[in-house]
Amino acid sequence: MKKLFLIIGAPGSGKTTDASIIAKNDSKFSHYSTGDLLRAEVASGSDLGRLIDSFISKGNLVPLDVVVNTIVSAIKSSPTEYILIDGYPRSVEQMLELDKVLSNTNDVKLSGVIEVDVSEQVARERVLGRARGADDNDEVFNNRMKVYLAPLKEIRDFYSSKSLLRNINGERTIEEIVSDMANLLNTMIKE
Repeated sequence: MKKLFLIIGAPGSGKTTDASIIAKNDSKFSHYSTGDLLRAEVASGSDLGRLIDSFISKGNLVPLDVVVNTIVSAIKSSPTEYILIDGYPRSVEQMLELDKVLSNTNDVKLSGVIEVDVSEQVARERVLGRARGADDNDEVFNNRMKVYLAPLKEIRDFYSSKSLLRNINGERTIEEIVSDMANLLNTMIKE
């Protein structure tokens, strides 16, 4: 059975970097970033990629069925037992859809959710400082932050009620955050 860990956090929280370092340093983990999975589809130039781009370029959410199918496909084809997915869920609907899909499968279990906590100011400085693409500007950041914060309380409450949510401070060095996250993951694997 595959064991899934979700890594959530604001844009610029470092969740993708943290999870990718853990997977690189520990071969029992595979890491998939929802954003990277979706951007790869956009880069392919497919019809689906153009549809995804029409949402991402404005900082809006990609339709639920597209995201869930992308994630489930990545989990099932993963070469490892433990899977880290960051950037999901970003809405209550995404959370509930994933919960529904996982409750109907015997080969994947959600084993934990880690929130990388950073202030909006730190998130803004990181995103606008990296300016990776056309979607890294003040207007799009404000929208992405609004989209992230709107469902956050419900997402926290849902995963807390299932005793799955853990929180780590994302305003430290990458080394400190990655060390804490790796320790937390290894603790949750044993639970």
